[in-house]
Amino acid sequence: MKRNKKKTASMIATVILVIVIGVFIAGYAMFHEKLQAAQTVKKIDSLYAKDDAGNIMETKGEHEIYKMEYRGDYGFTAFLEQGGATDSDEMAKYITNFLSNGFYKKKVSASNERDFGCSTISAQSPTGNQLCGRNYDWEPCNAMIVHTVPKEGYESYSTVCLDFLGFGEDWKPEGLMNQYMSLAAIYVPLDGMNEMGLCVADLVAGNEIETHQQTEKADLTTTTAIRLLLDCAGNVEEAVDLLSQYDMNSDIGTAHHLSISDADGNSVVVEYVDEKMKVTETSVVTNHYLTEGKYYDVGSEQSHERYDLLTQNLRKSDGIMSLYEIKKNLSGVAQSNFSGNEEITVWSIVYDKTNLTIDYYFTEDYGRTDSFEIKR
Repeated sequence: MKRNKKKTASMIATVILVIVIGVFIAGYAMFHEKLQAAQTVKKIDSLYAKDDAGNIMETKGEHEIYKMEYRGDYGFTAFLEQGGATDSDEMAKYITNFLSNGFYKKKVSASNERDFGCSTISAQSPTGNQLCGRNYDWEPCNAMIVHTVPKEGYESYSTVCLDFLGFGEDWKPEGLMNQYMSLAAIYVPLDGMNEMGLCVADLVAGNEIETHQQTEKADLTTTTAIRLLLDCAGNVEEAVDLLSQYDMNSDIGTAHHLSISDADGNSVVVEYVDEKMKVTETSVVTNHYLTEGKYYDVGSEQSHERYDLLTQNLRKSDGIMSLYEIKKNLSGVAQSNFSGNEEITVWSIVYDKTNLTIDYYFTEDYGRTDSFEIKR
């Protein structure tokens, strides 16, 4: 009898062990890509906004720059297949469900900030490389450089303002739980370049008229549109065609336009007027509409000043600028050149769409470079 009891206890222990191992294996299979990605989250540095004399501007404060890499399936194809999202709340629910593998469905908050600026300029280098420069002007914020290598789609680097994740004012992606939460950044890029040399940047368009197209197509928000293009578009023509297949919905309660350029030297701005997509060829984009018609030129005085300066410099150079000259132009329209606002140029980027290199300059510190490269 004792022997039978011992045998039964041993069998039960074996069954429990098998179940535990099975649960562990199943859990690892579901979460290992995400956990691996979360563990790549690292702080690059603590940065400060400085005045012309190099003194720290205390009112601008300190903010952190992080980087992250995700290799594998981050759920974006499934996101599109289930219809996408019409706003940041819908997007947040999908992301929460994806990150938890369906085990957590609580509604999460989403950021509703607005009124950020920006500038982009596209040119050719003296050696024939296609270049693009980008300023992101906004309030000081924590930022993340996101490197994605999807199972299906193009490798890319993108940049995210972590405030837009909606996790709270003082939230930072530090500690495994917060690192894991920061995987949501993949869905809220504000700019980026993929392995085909396609560059995309989000800029406010000049007014607060939101776009909410309502047809039978799947839905995109402004940031998920950027993710779609970085993952799936190889050039401007493909990017415009892809956008036409979805209904666009404005993020953060304002009008947006997308600056898109490619390694063949094409550059356009995509805008939405009366719920219709409009495409205009241009090498410079700031924060006013460029589509002829109803809203043409609508935007701030500073937007026009930045646009005019970049356009004049581009014409003077016959469209030929070196990497250094692109950086110099970005510095020339950075927010420290303008008075009466609380914004800074949080980051500037110089993309080489031919060599697939990316140079970052944070908080208008153009003497320090954080460089990345896509190696095909």
